[in-house]
Amino acid sequence: MIEVKDLRKSFDDTEVLKGISTTFETGKVNLVIGQSGSGKTVFLKSLLNVYEPSAGHILFDGRDIVGMGRKEKEQLRSEIGTVFQGSALFDSMTVQDNIMFPLDMFTNLTFTEKKKRVREVMGRVHLENAEKKFPSEISGGMQKRVAIARAIVNNPKYLFCDEPNSGLDPYTSNIIDDLISEITKEYNTTTIINSHDMNSVMTIGEKIVYLRQGIKEWEGTKDIIITSDNNHLIDFVYSSELFKELREYLIKINKTSIDNVTTKIEDEKN
Repeated sequence: MIEVKDLRKSFDDTEVLKGISTTFETGKVNLVIGQSGSGKTVFLKSLLNVYEPSAGHILFDGRDIVGMGRKEKEQLRSEIGTVFQGSALFDSMTVQDNIMFPLDMFTNLTFTEKKKRVREVMGRVHLENAEKKFPSEISGGMQKRVAIARAIVNNPKYLFCDEPNSGLDPYTSNIIDDLISEITKEYNTTTIINSHDMNSVMTIGEKIVYLRQGIKEWEGTKDIIITSDNNHLIDFVYSSELFKELREYLIKINKTSIDNVTTKIEDEKN
């Protein structure tokens, strides 16, 4: 679990994060959403300690990263897996070497042990027989799966994903969403995703935090987001005509859960 208490971050005289407090639970997919300039990237980088908070506290299972010593931060860093926007793979390294990189950084395993672990996570993300390929030789969807494999190879307690569906087609995005959700449950990680993909919000958003102008303006689940009365949130989430029509339909049939839509439609057909 990660607890955020009155988190503030300023750059010179500009306050970007304005007293954000929330909790991200273990074993759940937590999404942070908001328009460009809302502060969600600064928020994620503050959780990762890329930026030092100006004020507030960030507790990883009770351990406050604010004020931590170097050795404590190194230990915490070894417990974190990160999927970067654009995958951020090393072009000159094979898939196997990319995935093995965190093991080289944070463990004393032998090469044979590391190779065995790499094979295990490659199987988990369905990348069999790709270990000798280079990033330029595989598709964007496969690159994302390599990035996920690299993020989980060290059995992290905490998994951070920055726009994991960026640049992917809708079908591949759904595959990546399902994979992250499954891994969250299997590894019992605290997963936090920065996203602008409303499909992700509606399908895997077990908890959603909506930021606007550096403030946490709303939080909840994909089920109750349907009937939120926050106008800024509604304008953001239902910016497309498709989602506007979906929301109107759900309210009309008095359903507040996306998961119930298919059942309701089938009942009406019959």
